[in-house]
Amino acid sequence: MRLTRWAAMAVVAMGMAAAAVAQSAAARVIVVSLEDRKLALIEDGKVMRVYPVAVGKASTPSPQGTFTIERRVVNPVYRHGGKTVQPGPGNPVGTRWMGLNIRGYGIHGTNAPKSIGKAASHGCIRMARADLEELYEMVAVGDTVELIGQRNQETALLFGNGQESAPQSQPVLNAQSAAPASSPAVEPASPAPAGEAAKTLAIAARGTR
Repeated sequence: MRLTRWAAMAVVAMGMAAAAVAQSAAARVIVVSLEDRKLALIEDGKVMRVYPVAVGKASTPSPQGTFTIERRVVNPVYRHGGKTVQPGPGNPVGTRWMGLNIRGYGIHGTNAPKSIGKAASHGCIRMARADLEELYEMVAVGDTVELIGQRNQETALLFGNGQESAPQSQPVLNAQSAAPASSPAVEPASPAPAGEAAKTLAIAARGTR
């Protein structure tokens, strides 16, 4: 009976721990306003950081919807059209990759820093290097990412009303419709590593980010 009782207690403890982990993960959300071209990190209801970002251009819009971070990669290798770009200043996806659970899309750096604040990518969210590396350390696999196309009450509270210089509205590409007919902006060239990826992951793309 004692063994059974302790086993039951262990099961309950494991369940409570799992619930605590799930609650912790749900408490951290990345909100991206495609119209404002800004990203906010919210933790336990508190805005921790706000960053300017580049988003998808009209011909290759960023997806809209609620996603999760599926993988994190330090110093990814970029491959495209038979060409390989090693980590360094010329790498098109920068020093960090946070891949979403919609194939080919993620939050990453850029070798074109002047694109930040513009609709310039093939659908991914680009960040300046310092901002990217700071955000990377504050998030984890499983965190929620909300990509919001049209300015609304939530984004107005986070980023202001945007009256100073409101960019053009983004085309709609929602989570249900997944990627456009053409291939997504970035796609892993090899199977994604399990859990937190501390090693280099080769990332291939069709077209420039």
